Amino acid sequence: MLDLKYIKENAEAVKANIAARFMTADVDEVIRLYDRRNALITETDELRRRRNENAKSMKGKLEPEERQKLIDEGKGLKEAIAAGESETAKVKEALEEKAIRIPNMAHPDVPVGKEDKNNTEISRSDEPTKFDFKPKDHVKLAENLDLIDFETGAKVSGSKFYFLKNEAVLLDLALTRYAMDILGKHGFTLTITPDIAREEIAAGIGFVPRGDESNIYTLEGTGTCLVGTAEITLGGYYAGDIINLDDGPILMAGLSHCFRREAGAAGQYSKGLYRVHQFTKIEMFVYSKAEDSDELLVKLKEIEEEIFNGLGIPFRVVDTCTGDLGAPAYRKFDLEAWMPGRGERGDWGEVTSASNCTDYQSRRLGIRYREDGKTRHVHTLNGTAVAISRAIIAVLENGQREDGSIAVPEALVPYCGFSEIPAKG
Repeated sequence: MLDLKYIKENAEAVKANIAARFMTADVDEVIRLYDRRNALITETDELRRRRNENAKSMKGKLEPEERQKLIDEGKGLKEAIAAGESETAKVKEALEEKAIRIPNMAHPDVPVGKEDKNNTEISRSDEPTKFDFKPKDHVKLAENLDLIDFETGAKVSGSKFYFLKNEAVLLDLALTRYAMDILGKHGFTLTITPDIAREEIAAGIGFVPRGDESNIYTLEGTGTCLVGTAEITLGGYYAGDIINLDDGPILMAGLSHCFRREAGAAGQYSKGLYRVHQFTKIEMFVYSKAEDSDELLVKLKEIEEEIFNGLGIPFRVVDTCTGDLGAPAYRKFDLEAWMPGRGERGDWGEVTSASNCTDYQSRRLGIRYREDGKTRHVHTLNGTAVAISRAIIAVLENGQREDGSIAVPEALVPYCGFSEIPAKG
């Protein structure tokens, strides 16, 4: 959530930012409710002051008529205070409902555009993988090598669920350990997080727990939901706390299953493992001082590059445009791996993202730090170390050979125990 005072003092800039993100939010109504809330708080505080004075006056020696007058006045003040508190609560609720629709401000350098085709490429690790044969997509490769069973997954759990099998299981575990070892080297505290979070934590991070816009599964009657990413659980770790950042930022890495309702929403590029209802992901999450967050975003991006450079998979990095940022992000870099089986000639597919959310999430979650004798809201950042399902796509498609076998990245061999997935006779 943006600072309400900032919204009031920078209304036109906030409106321009909403338009650039192709979102809808009523800034004028937020300001009206903000002013009304502040007025009600002032009025109710004044009533409390008068009630305190009334109570003090009752302690003196009074004539019966004077005492009764004060008693009647006290009752009236009590009723007025109750009414003021009730009205303030209603206005606060309406204000929050409207304010959470206003997205974070975007970094001045973020490209303006409506969708991912408007993202700007800023670097490339290598050129796309070349083959002397027509490459297959990961769905065909997995079928030929008995690595993934989509049909049985759909029968057992529904469309867009799957069973990993045989060498794919070991690849999943190898990618997990490979990424965790890199993050440990960079000083991250390693965690395996819960796969369930309270709805208020998910909302504080920026997810919509309920309604048509929701992308996550709620657990009926519990006030909880399945997490769409460990960003939710890691971001909720210090909810309501004042944390110590004197020794530098807090770096956390979380392994979790992720559950999303969106599978199948992106046309031909949603096939196979690319967009599914459940997958495993290792997420990086950072709590930092305000002045450090821009530099830390670059660090998260560089770690993601290190992970995919180590796998030998060609990728490019894009600066995400305003319409593709998501409400909490101030700036976001996506890493897109080359996927030879995409479309007719191959294409880039997003495998990681790194976002600086500034204090947008911490205001909702109440996470602060002390500096110069004052408490300030922390800046939060998140980045995908590896989304296992999409990494498996890149490994299978880039490592395929003409004879039907698949070369395993050298970095994974110590973890999975094999250097190739042999062709089936």
